[in-house]
Amino acid sequence: MDSSGIYVGLDIGTTSIKIIIAEYVKKQLNIIGYGNTRSAGLNRGVIVDIDQTVGAIRDAIKQAEQRANFEIRDVVVGIPANLLEIEKCHGMIAVSQADGKSKEITDEDVYEVTQAALVQSLPPERDVIDIIPDEFVVNGLDGIKDPRGMEGVRLEMRAVMYTGPKTILHNIKKCIEKAGLHIRETVVAPLASAHLALNEGEQDFGSIVIDMGGGQTTAAVIHDHKLKYTYVDQEGGDFVTRDISVVLNTSVENAEQLKVTYGYALSSLADKDNKFPVQVVGQQDPEEVSENYLAQIIEARLQQIFTKLATALDKVNALSLPGGIILTGGMTAIPGIEELAEDIFGVHVKKFVPQEMNLRSPAFTQVIGLVDYVTSENEIERVVKSSLGTADFEQATTYDEDDSYGDEPDTVQLPPQPKKPKKKKNKDKRPGGLRSLFSNFFD
Repeated sequence: MDSSGIYVGLDIGTTSIKIIIAEYVKKQLNIIGYGNTRSAGLNRGVIVDIDQTVGAIRDAIKQAEQRANFEIRDVVVGIPANLLEIEKCHGMIAVSQADGKSKEITDEDVYEVTQAALVQSLPPERDVIDIIPDEFVVNGLDGIKDPRGMEGVRLEMRAVMYTGPKTILHNIKKCIEKAGLHIRETVVAPLASAHLALNEGEQDFGSIVIDMGGGQTTAAVIHDHKLKYTYVDQEGGDFVTRDISVVLNTSVENAEQLKVTYGYALSSLADKDNKFPVQVVGQQDPEEVSENYLAQIIEARLQQIFTKLATALDKVNALSLPGGIILTGGMTAIPGIEELAEDIFGVHVKKFVPQEMNLRSPAFTQVIGLVDYVTSENEIERVVKSSLGTADFEQATTYDEDDSYGDEPDTVQLPPQPKKPKKKKNKDKRPGGLRSLFSNFFD
């Protein structure tokens, strides 16, 4: 089965929707177009308004199609790890002929044994996202990666199945269909990010990928090239922006700009003497704030996020994996985040940034990873996944936040606002040390 051709990846994030169009020829992936637009209709990684999300997807489609001069029809879409469950499954079928003699195993037999593996009691509110074969067993002989062409009377498959809430899957499909697209394949988003961000050794011996988006932060544990565990913290870059807005009494738009222009994740790296003007709500003249104080606000929230992740990862002994932690996602573009993460997790931390032209930002890791993942699938994996194409989605509904999403994150302990001098502000004061930080790519 030839994987050459055009692939389109779609990443539906809380703060931005990204699309890439890539050409895969001779095992080389070349990005020929991309779209990146502000999200609408999502909350903490979950679609809550289908029509708004459809509009944002269409905007991203238009951008990508104009850049690539290509009409998008099929997309590979990432499914967030919210309430993801990872479980083993097993299927077995007879492949003998009518007279009981063995016969050669074909694609159809692999398809049928996959269907047998999928026939197990799933709760009515869950559906299958993906299934990945571990091994096949022919006539009791195990450890087989591809049974096609072999002869046998009994075929078994042992696999890993990823399931998620039907509502999340249904709403994603509904949005894509209303945008005029067809789902080519669904991929568990952390698995795609890890496939791109980790090298062979890190995937084999074990590593942790932390994807820091705008609406949430996802930790994924990879070992033996498999996704073993995920943890989602319902806090991300938007919460950092909100903290800045509240403490400095400025608009959310101003807070975001301050974060990407002057922000540090570690206050010890920021200069106390380097100050910049902040437009305060209800005041005509701006107030001066130091880089160090802004960094204290950012660091407080990031410490809370990382501490929660460290607690969850420690419970499954993931922090002992030799590959350490790889940070990616839009929020990781902020300076000092690797140093802060190392202080809290106590393991080696590095940041992954894609190197594709025009997309050299960690915010694009997931969408590039989606295409990179599906183009690297082998033939037997494609045959197995073809069984999922018959899955029947229930009617889509808007997401009704339950306890998993409805609770507000714990209030972060922010630094006290320093007392303001009563002297008149100098309107001509100019900021120093301006640093431009890919403001359009914070996810």
